[in-house]
Amino acid sequence: MTTRVPSVRVQPVNEARDPVKRDSLALNPPQKALVGGGIAVSFILFLYLAATQSMMQPMLMIIGLLLGFTLFHARFGFTSAFRRMMSVGNGQAMRAHMLMLAVAVTLFAPILAFGTTFFGEAVSGYVSPVGVSLIVGAFIFGIGMQLGGGCASGTLYAIGGGRTVMFITLIFFIVGATVGAYHLPFWTEEMPSFEPVSLATSTGLGYGGAWIVSLIIFGLIALATIIIEKKRNAPKMAPLPTSRGWKRLVRGSWPLFAAAIALAVLNALTLMTRGQPWGITSAFALWGSKVAGFFGIDVAEWGYWQGANAAALESSIFADTTTVLNFGVILGAFIASAAGGLFKFTKITLGNFSASVIGGLLMGYGARLAFGCNIGAYFGGIASFSMHGYIWGILALAGTFLALYLRPLFGLSVPKSNDSVC
Repeated sequence: MTTRVPSVRVQPVNEARDPVKRDSLALNPPQKALVGGGIAVSFILFLYLAATQSMMQPMLMIIGLLLGFTLFHARFGFTSAFRRMMSVGNGQAMRAHMLMLAVAVTLFAPILAFGTTFFGEAVSGYVSPVGVSLIVGAFIFGIGMQLGGGCASGTLYAIGGGRTVMFITLIFFIVGATVGAYHLPFWTEEMPSFEPVSLATSTGLGYGGAWIVSLIIFGLIALATIIIEKKRNAPKMAPLPTSRGWKRLVRGSWPLFAAAIALAVLNALTLMTRGQPWGITSAFALWGSKVAGFFGIDVAEWGYWQGANAAALESSIFADTTTVLNFGVILGAFIASAAGGLFKFTKITLGNFSASVIGGLLMGYGARLAFGCNIGAYFGGIASFSMHGYIWGILALAGTFLALYLRPLFGLSVPKSNDSVC
């Protein structure tokens, strides 16, 4: 018996994928004042970081700018990729994920095996335990990103593009991450879990063998998406508006495969710069905890802020590498959207406001329990050869499937063909 997911009229939330408005959007002139403002703010932040922090921080800010620029131009999605796969069987974006991961493991393998950072320090990937905390966290994150309208990276680049409701998602993402940080010791110490498992170091395969196994897994997943597409006669994704020639770099959509390669390279550069892969949500827990501390809550006593994390709580947020990357992503997406003439604030309704509150809370809490989000756990975990990254993806897909039935309750569409969220 075939399970049918709910089907309602498509209401694209980003005009860039609306076939009615696609051509007119392609002709929008660049918003030069906004571009200039974004570049000026980026330059000032770069100078401030160079003057007050180690050179690692301004380097990471540049990487963040490039990440945001790439995410926006390709509308590279994790939320929408999972939703299209589960709702209509379209696996184009999922295959882009597999390409991204294939390039990432190819770059990560020698770096993790032999490399040091540009500053001479040791590197380490994201390899985390598999247990109840991961299972619960990834599942509710999958629900949350479908209600909140974007994943962790999608929230940041959508804010950069002016999508107003995502500011609500971000606020409650931070709240959820802070509460998750407070509760994390219970989930990790009281709930059952297994030791971290690395395909490279826990199995005897080594990084070479783990690389081969990873490529086989990615190939099988890509093949499965093709089979599902044919079986379900899945519709194709609509093209985005774009310019031609060199102008396409700043005024037009990028192919998903190009963005997949760029994101993998930038993640590897992040690993080589700070000694860890790209991450997003640990900064949200830091921001929320600092705000809580300002209002008199003794967050320093939380188990989450003991040990290695204690220094971050005492330092400026600009000393936090993840915070700097996040600021860079927002600014990069802002410059990209303004260069394409696409920056504008969007409407907030009661439905998407409510969904953003719930979705943000679920994502923030889930990300702390699952040792990361779609970037830190899924992208960074799999690129680091950690089994928890694969399990995160499976559970987030399960959460996505459930969320397909929840979205209509908030007036959110369940696509028949495609959408452009995250």
